[in-house]
Amino acid sequence: MDDTDHGAVARLRATAHPVRLRILSLLTAEAMSAAEVARALDLTHANASYHLRQLHDAGELVVESEEKIRGGVAKRYRYDATREVREHPAGPVDDRIAFARAKALEVERRLLDADREPGSSSDLEAWVPVEVWRRALDLLHEASHLLHAAARPAGTPDTVHVSATTTAFPMTGGLEGEDARWVPRDAAAGSVPGGEGR
Repeated sequence: MDDTDHGAVARLRATAHPVRLRILSLLTAEAMSAAEVARALDLTHANASYHLRQLHDAGELVVESEEKIRGGVAKRYRYDATREVREHPAGPVDDRIAFARAKALEVERRLLDADREPGSSSDLEAWVPVEVWRRALDLLHEASHLLHAAARPAGTPDTVHVSATTTAFPMTGGLEGEDARWVPRDAAAGSVPGGEGR
């Protein structure tokens, strides 16, 4: 029996592109039309529209509003990264690798614009107690939601321009399945950390 969540796979594939990752980051802070995304990211309107359509069709973007312009309708899209976490399998390994490559390209682009101030960077492959693993995932999850919920439009006074990328996953060889399964604390409690104020 195939228990693949095809919606999750479609979302993973839709986001496995550096431009789409930039669009998701941009639309976390504010809703924008295709024309606004095109200007902000120096894309053609057609290219911005295509990527927005792909992300919307995969369920990654919501249409926040529509406005009439010159005989047509402009949709304003928004990415809500603080919405309730959907439980789904990770997807085929090839799709996860494509997503990791897209993230690596986006991190490389951001590093070219990095401030000289110290940040935080970590890499680890290790064996840890399952309780420590679950706690670490809860903290990463909470930090991600906190940053997404606090995102503001580019250039907002009294804000700092930041980059944050996380990837954490269990590997084979240790506890697997239900013994190693993680459910986000906020998903179990029905709330989103840091989601207030948006």
